[in-house]
Amino acid sequence: MRTYNWAILGLGTIAHKFAESLALVPQARLHAVASRSLSKAQGFAGRHGAAHAVGSYEELLKVPGIDVVYIATPHSEHHAHSLLCLRAGLPVLCEKAFALNAAQAQEMITVAQEQRVFLMEAFWTRFFPAVTKALELVQAGVIGEVKHLVADFGFAAPYEPQGRLFNPALAGGSLLDIGVYPLFISQLFLGEPQSVRAVATRAGTGVDVNCAMVLAYASGATASVFSTLAAPTDNQCILYGTKGQLQLLGRFHAPDGVRLQLTGQPQAQEMPCEKQGLGYHYEAEQVQQCLSQGLLESPLLPLAFSLELMQQLDTVREQIGLRYPGE
Repeated sequence: MRTYNWAILGLGTIAHKFAESLALVPQARLHAVASRSLSKAQGFAGRHGAAHAVGSYEELLKVPGIDVVYIATPHSEHHAHSLLCLRAGLPVLCEKAFALNAAQAQEMITVAQEQRVFLMEAFWTRFFPAVTKALELVQAGVIGEVKHLVADFGFAAPYEPQGRLFNPALAGGSLLDIGVYPLFISQLFLGEPQSVRAVATRAGTGVDVNCAMVLAYASGATASVFSTLAAPTDNQCILYGTKGQLQLLGRFHAPDGVRLQLTGQPQAQEMPCEKQGLGYHYEAEQVQQCLSQGLLESPLLPLAFSLELMQQLDTVREQIGLRYPGE
């Protein structure tokens, strides 16, 4: 199998985590990194062993030998930076949230398809072995028909109006940063909702600090999901079925096992699952598998799924009255 040369565009905290995780991916090499600051790019490249470091995103396109670009800039920039790479013929793994809104996501998908270039949202949760195991159990009917799902994601963030989490210009707020995870997991297990209702509380900058959502599905199932930047929460996901319940163990967005409690059984069954390192390598492995097969999107995380998720985020933002600059 060939070695894939990765590039990273945007060198914040998550980019460091991804670079560390690439060391766990067979036939993966960090080849190039790009920042708006050349010194930052050079420091990052030195730390993680990248052969090329450039001081602008446009310069990255001139680096020879790139096989795929991981985009790790703020949510507000995903659309522009994905298009920059896609139009240059470079496959893209774009960090979640996929874009600012569904219209941007649709344009990214359209350009990728027109250029016949691979594109995938970097929703790492999808590729954890524990999530795969949970899907297998639910689809096999082990807990019966799923009737309700609960999921939460929260932490206490210091209020910094110009920081990434609270700045409207950077698409701040709990929803796009962490609320997307509970919405993602509900979509993964229950599909597209028939109805969505949302309420939120605001920070001084106008973005959401808390966002609570309830969803209903054609199957008769419901879901209640929640995100907050104001308090640490359990970060759990539990599915309640007619024959029992299933819980993703650990923080549900990066789980290390599954807990199964069947009705009438005195004890729950815990099933540990592999979780190497930080876990970002699972999505990188999926990208390389797709590229090796000549695929333009992932069968496990298709572009239609990411677009549908963005549409749900748009619906929630409409209900809580949150618009970002330029929309």
